[in-house]
Amino acid sequence: MTINIRYVNMDTSEALSSYTEKKLHPLAKKHEFIIGCDVAFKLDNNQKEQGHICNMELSLPGPRIFATSTEKNFEMAVKETISDLEKQLKKRKHIFNTH
Repeated sequence: MTINIRYVNMDTSEALSSYTEKKLHPLAKKHEFIIGCDVAFKLDNNQKEQGHICNMELSLPGPRIFATSTEKNFEMAVKETISDLEKQLKKRKHIFNTH
């Protein structure tokens, strides 16, 4: 699985990039049909407490899967977004297994 990480209107963070990759690798091992993941980190200056946004889009056979979350820090946003992706992947895997 290829992972592309973008930082929108903010400085890049090597620590956040490695944390995100570490969290995504178990997902790739569990669901071998995933081709790639596009990750985007943004800061929302209008929201003081929950302005850290993480968007993830998975490339796989069929329609792409997208999830986003807004939390008080990027690590929590990554965990929440991956959790949402796992729920969607379970549904997709169930559909693949029934055909």
